[in-house]
Amino acid sequence: MSEELSINPYYDKLSPILQTLPETPGVYQYFDKNGIIIYIGKAKNLKNRVLSYFRNDISHNSKTRLLVRKIYNIELVHVNTETEALLLECNLIKKHRPRYNILLKDDKSYPWIRITNEEFPKIFKTRNLIKDGSLYFGPYPSKRGIKELMDIIRLMFRYRTCNLKLSEESIKLCKFKSCLNYQIKLCNAPCIGEETKEDYNKTISIIKTMLKGDFSSLIKDLKQEMMLLAEELKFEQAQEIKERISLLENYQSKTSIVSSKINDVEVFAYTSGENSIFFNMMKVVGGMVVSSYSMEVVKKLEETDQEVFTSAIIQSRDKMQWTFKEIIVPEYLDLPDDYLIQTVPQMGEKKQLLELSLHNAKFSKIEKSKKATLLDPERHSKRILEQMRKDLRMKELPVQIDCFDNSNTQGTEPVAACVVFRNAKPSNREYKHYNIKTVVGPDDYASMQEVVYRRYSRLKAEGKPLPQLIVIDGGKGQLSSTVEVLTALEIIDKVTVIGIAERLEEIYFPNDPIPLHLDRRSETLKIIQQIRDEAHRFGITHHRSRRSKATFKTQLTDIEGIGEVTSRNLLLKFLSVKRISQASLEDLTACIGKSKAEVVYNYFRKDVIDSQI
Repeated sequence: MSEELSINPYYDKLSPILQTLPETPGVYQYFDKNGIIIYIGKAKNLKNRVLSYFRNDISHNSKTRLLVRKIYNIELVHVNTETEALLLECNLIKKHRPRYNILLKDDKSYPWIRITNEEFPKIFKTRNLIKDGSLYFGPYPSKRGIKELMDIIRLMFRYRTCNLKLSEESIKLCKFKSCLNYQIKLCNAPCIGEETKEDYNKTISIIKTMLKGDFSSLIKDLKQEMMLLAEELKFEQAQEIKERISLLENYQSKTSIVSSKINDVEVFAYTSGENSIFFNMMKVVGGMVVSSYSMEVVKKLEETDQEVFTSAIIQSRDKMQWTFKEIIVPEYLDLPDDYLIQTVPQMGEKKQLLELSLHNAKFSKIEKSKKATLLDPERHSKRILEQMRKDLRMKELPVQIDCFDNSNTQGTEPVAACVVFRNAKPSNREYKHYNIKTVVGPDDYASMQEVVYRRYSRLKAEGKPLPQLIVIDGGKGQLSSTVEVLTALEIIDKVTVIGIAERLEEIYFPNDPIPLHLDRRSETLKIIQQIRDEAHRFGITHHRSRRSKATFKTQLTDIEGIGEVTSRNLLLKFLSVKRISQASLEDLTACIGKSKAEVVYNYFRKDVIDSQI
């Protein structure tokens, strides 16, 4: 025991237990000083697993160290196999719900469809499972799904919904009367002998087949029955069967059909969250997805995503009472071979199934993020800013972000734009346009230096706060130019400045030749891309406006005595400068008046005369 250190205040009390741990599979339970179970775990080797908690391992996070300090007593349950340990752990966690164990967040009871154990069974929805011989189908995580299924069963079949205690003997004694359901053809009134026990239970048997998800064989059997009835000239009954087939096929068309080759398999996939995973499970029967559900599973200690995923599979299968032997997963998990057969597909229809499950998990994550934004936008923004601070190695949260972009056409009419984001959202009122004044020709580096100097020298002179993050649209060259200016202004240590190269979306830091490559799904990269694109859009808009005004000025407003309003009126009337130059004095006078018309007419006539001399 020399390698174990006393990181637990009750270590002396626990020492005899730790020294006699068996090297066999089993389940261990940790109790606090009040006798409450705080953690339950399984192990292939109890000795190795339990002792790992009591070693002074720096890899333990704060939550695990806190758990270890609270352990006052340990109880072990020995089992024969790893599978037995896994199932026992699941049952004990479900029963005791220890504080430090991974627990499925959604703990509500799901609805089932119950077929009662009677001579004339009833069919209805329930959340309570009674062990009286009744059959239960489900559970159904989706309220909409179970409603659609019950509606189609009600349309297709006639069965009783009353609470009468029917038996063949009581029916013969004529103890009952038919109800309204018989009149409106929702029940065949077995209560008064209008339907025999055999015929009634034949209907119930068909419903059972349908609830098992075996639609294909059910449709096949119904078609055969329809053809027999038609051959016997029982056309009305054949028509009823045909309507049932139509309802079944319509319902089946709304369900995801993967392949008729894939039978009885469960699919599990997940995507990582901040301190949780978003997990999806699907049940496939006869090539058809008959159930799909997504949830979030929160981490409690220092579990990896794979460990949380494994625990979620075990708990959810137990809760949903799924019992198929094969599961499709994105990677092989630490599960006993005799518990489940794991399939990790690389291509084909099973791979498509896995991708569908992963898509559902990602959709669940996106939906949660949207709800969080709507319910608490400040918390959502703070979470994004905190992630940006970590990714960009900043000391402060980037509450204010400035982004600069240059725009010019072969050096003509150079302009620049600065856009501002506050709390990860555009602050349109703070956007700035800059006309480049000191740079001649297409020099992006010098233009960037001018704009950055003008913005931050003014902020510094006016005593206004600086941004926490400056984003430069460009690579190492533009970034170095910006750093020179910020150094000269003596504010380089007060801000974080980065450059983003558009081609590979690389993030550059000052004096660091190796760029940072963020995950393309990263929220940090998305915010940086958004502000870069916004700066580009804002700069281009201003540049187009400048070019338009410059073109307009050189062609018409150079005429002395002719301003912008008169020029616009002429262009609206004649559509081009060439037509204005060829217009008669009468036409010009009708548009802008006699005195101005003479000025314009004589200006273009003078140009013609000068060219002839």
